[in-house]
Amino acid sequence: MPLWQGKSKRYPSSARRRSSRKHRKYERGSQATETVMGDKKLRKKRALGGNYKFRLLAASYANLTDKTTGQSEKVKIIQVLENPADVDLDRRGIITKGAVIETEKGKGIVTSRPGQSGVVDAMKTD
Repeated sequence: MPLWQGKSKRYPSSARRRSSRKHRKYERGSQATETVMGDKKLRKKRALGGNYKFRLLAASYANLTDKTTGQSEKVKIIQVLENPADVDLDRRGIITKGAVIETEKGKGIVTSRPGQSGVVDAMKTD
């Protein structure tokens, strides 16, 4: 079920706000994209203004950047170590921004939003 992301029905003082119009379609949210490990799978979704968002449903590679040298390379993701965003996402191995992943070249923290940008970018931690 979509989430409505418009104005609150209450004022900050907790008084009730009278609605002057109905909900609009552009205020409707969408289901969260839960990126898992696996063969690359993308979905193209139309966004506001005719733009497109690429939802990454599954990924097996990440762009790992080394902070000291500034070099980036495409590396294979071995596993999702932890996801501080949510314990449930951590258990299921869902890749979101801030998730710690293990790659061939070491650990990395995901810096991109795979469900909205369509790629997994990570910063090397060790």
